[in-house]
Amino acid sequence: MSERNHSADVTSRAFWVTGPGQGAIRTESLPEPDSGAVHVRALYSAISRGSESLVFAGRVPESEYARMRAPFQAGDFPAPVKYGYASVGVVEAGRPDLVGKTVFCLHPHQDRYLVPADAVVPLPDGVPAGRAVLAANMETAVNALWDGAPRVGDRIAVVGGGTVGLLCTALAARIPGARVELIDPDPGKRGTAEDLGASAAHPDDAAGEADLVIHASGRAAGLRTALALAGFESTVLELSWYGVDEVPAPLGGAFHSRRLTLASSQVGSVSPARRARWPHARRLALAVSLLDDPVYDGLITGESAFAELPGAMAALSRAPGGTICHRVRYPET
Repeated sequence: MSERNHSADVTSRAFWVTGPGQGAIRTESLPEPDSGAVHVRALYSAISRGSESLVFAGRVPESEYARMRAPFQAGDFPAPVKYGYASVGVVEAGRPDLVGKTVFCLHPHQDRYLVPADAVVPLPDGVPAGRAVLAANMETAVNALWDGAPRVGDRIAVVGGGTVGLLCTALAARIPGARVELIDPDPGKRGTAEDLGASAAHPDDAAGEADLVIHASGRAAGLRTALALAGFESTVLELSWYGVDEVPAPLGGAFHSRRLTLASSQVGSVSPARRARWPHARRLALAVSLLDDPVYDGLITGESAFAELPGAMAALSRAPGGTICHRVRYPET
């Protein structure tokens, strides 16, 4: 089905965080789109285990309520709130040149939604819908490499083998001459890292003396490891966000004598190195296009039906295990 009868409002269902550790699917109606908007029927979405876990647990600091708002978020932190930003679907109505196209949108988990036409990115022919849910995390990885500015031949350590860490690993491994090592205590990540063109090591066995360290573990222990692996006058790029948690950083010892730089990176703003020429839309389109490689299918390690999302979110929040990216599947209608 490529286009629905939109003579009346469309009923949609969306996932809401209703309280700390609790979620529910709620029904809402969508008005008919005007010429500058589109109706999208979702095929897949993905759970961002970093920020979404913190939102689901009610651990967003009050100081960050405004800055943490996602595109098309409804409600307010801590709850009830409709949150998420990795949706892939088919345009059913609206701007004629987009009807029938499969698109990516930074939208919460919802089976149908109405957005401005310029908020969707049509998928290239080589990027299937099921893989395109990685686009938001790929955009974060692109921004991270712009911020970290790795160079040809660098030794690059990536601490943390979650979705963002592994996408950073994949992009860095494509730099000519670069030697990239994924640092993660889970031995199951070794094969994934090798598929992406990198080596892998337990934190106790990491090579060290890195020219650039990217930290994406979301844990204080990972940050300690990242600082320990940095070579003289190198940069540790911090991608993890800890919500309300206070995280000690070991800035004693050799931190100053080795003249290390601890820098932050966050996808909400385009890296200063590219900001003058790269609006958000261009960066997102690049991220989508970079997924034209079946190797990224290995990062999707679980899937559940949309109706099961409240339970799946709770389970992932409690015990994620070796999950990298968990995909949500929407029913065909």
